[in-house]
Amino acid sequence: MKKTIALILVALAATSCTQTEKGAGIGAVSGAIIGGAITGNVRGAAVGAAIGGVSGAVIGNVSEQPGQCYYRDRYGRRYVDDCPRG
Repeated sequence: MKKTIALILVALAATSCTQTEKGAGIGAVSGAIIGGAITGNVRGAAVGAAIGGVSGAVIGNVSEQPGQCYYRDRYGRRYVDDCPRG
């Protein structure tokens, strides 16, 4: 019963998140699973969670901006600009 209540509370909390927060959460969980599976230890999972969380937050933030796309310039710097039409 306690697990069911906890899952319902987590589901309700997740539905109220912004796209940035959802992206960060999904990225962190995915990164932790992948990092832990590849390295076989907690340190790899922690690094994977950090990298995944930041990446997910960036992608989620861009998805909140309709008509905006995420690009990299020739020096590797990231920036957001209008998406190409067509």
